[in-house]
Amino acid sequence: MLNPVAPPVEPGTFSLATPPLFAALASARSVLIAGAGGGFDVYAGLPLALALWHGGVRVHLANLSFSELELMDRDSWVAEHVAAVTPDSDTPDWYCPEHTLARWLAAHDLPSTVYAFPPLGVQTLRDAYRYLTERLDIDAVVLVDGGTDILLRGDESALGTPVEDITSLAAVAALDIPVKLVTCLGFGIDAYDGVNHVQVLENIAALDRVGGYLGALSIPGASREAMLYRDAVADAQAAIPARPSIVNGQIAAAISGAFGDVQFTRRTNGSSLFVNPLMAMYFTVDLDKLAARCLYLDRIEHTVGRRQVIGRIEAFRNEISPRIPRAFPH
Repeated sequence: MLNPVAPPVEPGTFSLATPPLFAALASARSVLIAGAGGGFDVYAGLPLALALWHGGVRVHLANLSFSELELMDRDSWVAEHVAAVTPDSDTPDWYCPEHTLARWLAAHDLPSTVYAFPPLGVQTLRDAYRYLTERLDIDAVVLVDGGTDILLRGDESALGTPVEDITSLAAVAALDIPVKLVTCLGFGIDAYDGVNHVQVLENIAALDRVGGYLGALSIPGASREAMLYRDAVADAQAAIPARPSIVNGQIAAAISGAFGDVQFTRRTNGSSLFVNPLMAMYFTVDLDKLAARCLYLDRIEHTVGRRQVIGRIEAFRNEISPRIPRAFPH
């Protein structure tokens, strides 16, 4: 007769009963959730941050910024390449997602400092991350990508917009932090930049074979996290109407149950969108295992500026024969 009692789960393994993303963060006391690709990427980490805050975890937000951080007042800079953006920060730049998010967080009585890094090379960004993780006593880092192009290893048919994502990946990979994850929200959005998502799925499967895939997790549309996230995205669209986030706008629509060519900004005029439930799912992987699969991470390791990263990625791409893309068969 079969024993109906399931055996205990071994430490370090995952269970269907608990999402692996949260199981991996269960022992963390201080978590840094950072937008890897710049712009509004930090917003894609907001549902996760809200869930962790609700569970009593100390969470800090950061973002690789496209804003003109050099225009901020001197008091905002806590280190050479780290600005602490608060609701009261003096920034004359009309485009500053970090400041918009900080004000929204304060309005909802949530921790309202958003740390911002300027566009950098690997060495300088790593110094910035090292300073911040030590300052905040961080024991878990989650890099967040709006889209999934951070999961590309370099030999795909197109890489989307890899510069900031892969710089962030390389910078954090060398840090001695107990838990390092990458999570992506907005599957399919990078098709606009030529990404073949069959190749994304192929890469996820390869990570799964080496224990690096922590599964996919849907954000329930009626959840508190979803409602607050949609409110934050709407607030940002109202605050920066000339340049709202196309990525987070589609994710917010997907989390609302919208489907198909959902137009919400003039920035997408002439484009046919495909909003769908896959955009409302976190795809999470082990950061170190992802970094180990990147074919050109060593090429950008010793960079100090963004232009160096761009040049070295271009040189790598000129030397390889990309994998042939395949159409999704279903």
